[in-house]
Amino acid sequence: MTSSEPVRRPASRRYVVLLVLVAVLIGGWCAFWYVAAGKAQTALEGWRAREAKSGRLYQCGKESVGGFPFRFEFACQSATALFENSRPPIKAELGGVLVVSQVYQPTLLISEFQGPLTIASPGKPPELTMNWALFQSSVRGTPAAPERVSLVFDKPALDALNGSAPHPLLRAEHLELHGRLLEGLVSDHPVLEVAVRTRGAFAPGVPALAAQPVDAVFDTVFRGLTDFAPKPWSERFREIAANNGRIEITEARAVQGETLAVGTGNLSISAAGRLQGQLDLTVAGLEPFLKSINAEQMVQASPSVDRLAGALDRLSPGLGQAAKQQVGANLATGINLLGRKTTLEGRPAVSLPLRFDDGRMFLGPIPLGDSPALF
Repeated sequence: MTSSEPVRRPASRRYVVLLVLVAVLIGGWCAFWYVAAGKAQTALEGWRAREAKSGRLYQCGKESVGGFPFRFEFACQSATALFENSRPPIKAELGGVLVVSQVYQPTLLISEFQGPLTIASPGKPPELTMNWALFQSSVRGTPAAPERVSLVFDKPALDALNGSAPHPLLRAEHLELHGRLLEGLVSDHPVLEVAVRTRGAFAPGVPALAAQPVDAVFDTVFRGLTDFAPKPWSERFREIAANNGRIEITEARAVQGETLAVGTGNLSISAAGRLQGQLDLTVAGLEPFLKSINAEQMVQASPSVDRLAGALDRLSPGLGQAAKQQVGANLATGINLLGRKTTLEGRPAVSLPLRFDDGRMFLGPIPLGDSPALF
């Protein structure tokens, strides 16, 4: 018998097939990316058109789409937004924004913003300006049904502009705002969870936040919203009031100097847009906080103390003023006696209510002033 050797295929043929497959994959991926990028651009234009019908106009001085091969990037320079249906109308201008989406995770949008942000009435000088070292956002979900939104700032600075002189409203080392859909649908009575995190925050115009920076954690749940269509927050608060909704404070924690406070509670909104309800607070290091907000002067100037001082002055001239000074001097002692003694993280503390009575705020018996109307 004669033996014969098997015919061997040239190794080069296998490499040719492999190269052809790789070329097909690359070509297919390129075609997919450019088609998808075109659809994204079309979707963006459609979104702009729908927003314009609702009185919200968005424009870019210069825009581009990129990110090939594994990302979609939309860059917008000199961005402007005009909200015609706001009362009054509002125009916002931003240095630029870059929006990024990964091909394999299209429902997650990451954005980075370039400052400054200015807010003004159309045709008028800016009234507010905001800048930052870093401002990023993330949105999970679809434009029609967002599930979670996060905003993160490093060194935000918010100023009011009066002529050419800026007036600081807010400063912070770090600020985070997070929101997610807890129950329901965005279009049908959603229940929203909102979380705020601050580090080194202070507001020169707010007595409680002006003396020293504050590190805070604030978690809330909003119930009573009709939907979450684009609208001012004043309208959302009006919906909560009309629907007998409430604002649940599930966690509040603040550290300011020697003062540490934690609390929880429920608040409602009156027909006049004022807060109503109570937070149960536990405070360690109360006296430094009372000094920082000038609580002694607040109590001495309160209507109830004025009435008492007037009655005492009628009995004996000068007695009322002496009583007012004594009330202020013994303020911290009185609160510690009225509150329930406890401990907080190993420190002596007192538990007492923070009450809201149609917008008027009281820490125990101490009037703290009025909270702003929400609408």
